[in-house]
Amino acid sequence: MFFKKKTHLVGLDIGSSAIKAAEVIETKTENTLHNFGMLKIAPGIIEEGTIKDHDAVSAAIRELFSANNIKNKNVAISIGGYSVIVKKISVQTMTEDELQETIHFEAEQYIPFDISDVNLDFQILGENDQNPNQMNVLLVAAKKEMVSDYIHLIELAGLHTVILDIDSFALQNIFEFNYATEEESVALIDIGASKTSLNILKGYSSVFMRDVSLGCGQINQQIVSLADCSIEEAEKIKLSEQSAIISAEDLANIVSSVVSDWTTEIRRAIDFFYSTYPDDHISKIILSGGGANITEFRQLLSDEISTEVEIINPFDKFSIESSGLDSSYLEKIAPQAAICMGLAIRKVE
Repeated sequence: MFFKKKTHLVGLDIGSSAIKAAEVIETKTENTLHNFGMLKIAPGIIEEGTIKDHDAVSAAIRELFSANNIKNKNVAISIGGYSVIVKKISVQTMTEDELQETIHFEAEQYIPFDISDVNLDFQILGENDQNPNQMNVLLVAAKKEMVSDYIHLIELAGLHTVILDIDSFALQNIFEFNYATEEESVALIDIGASKTSLNILKGYSSVFMRDVSLGCGQINQQIVSLADCSIEEAEKIKLSEQSAIISAEDLANIVSSVVSDWTTEIRRAIDFFYSTYPDDHISKIILSGGGANITEFRQLLSDEISTEVEIINPFDKFSIESSGLDSSYLEKIAPQAAICMGLAIRKVE
């Protein structure tokens, strides 16, 4: 199916430090980035995926759409964190309709929440290699409270939620669109402000997924503790890498300490993956999110995992339509745009 301009969606990534929106137009000959915008939001109004100030966030979304002249009100959004569970399970072989009837019973043994408190979805992956009488199923559970919260937020902003996705799936979506994976194992790692997502793919299938509460906000918090400044001032210090408040050496030590913690957690997750899939080898790590731009982190991660590390370019296979989209700006913010672009290419069947 090819999109006509009037039926496409806006990908809307609602992060804890910034909101991103993208419009992609698909034709028979090319995919075009029609619009992209990013807006920083005040610290604390979204914390670890939880919306603390609906009015402030909805106002920021309206401002982002207005500033970038985005008229389409139909959006695709995504959620993540500890309120979302993604597991690959094995069940007795049955039809999709039969599984629809029994999925709540099947899910109860895997979901650490009351089953009545979650929304469930699933995708049948195919026959189980070890047992021909069973099939593999990708199970997704999201707390109803979080789902309702985000849908309510979008309504407050005057928009309509058409698709609600998972952060890791949106990232996988844009990776598969831009890169040829064949049968190699690739780790997609998104370092956001307060959350890091790990999604390991084998070919085009996700085989391991994990979220941890680590992110660039840790750097800001350590700057605040050392310099006794505000979060806003800490963000400026972090980005400028020079300040009269703290020395360059102190800032470098903070960054080194934080990225070392990131690397340790990622190493643990990958070691667990290798214990489950001892014959596999991760051939490449693709980084996204604000943390991807930290050179020291990329080097340390590559050394620790003994694997090539590169930054994702979610705009790679797109032509740029608008003269207002500067290529140098898009290159700079590319890692932070990955989830947003993964949502922007979602289709309504």
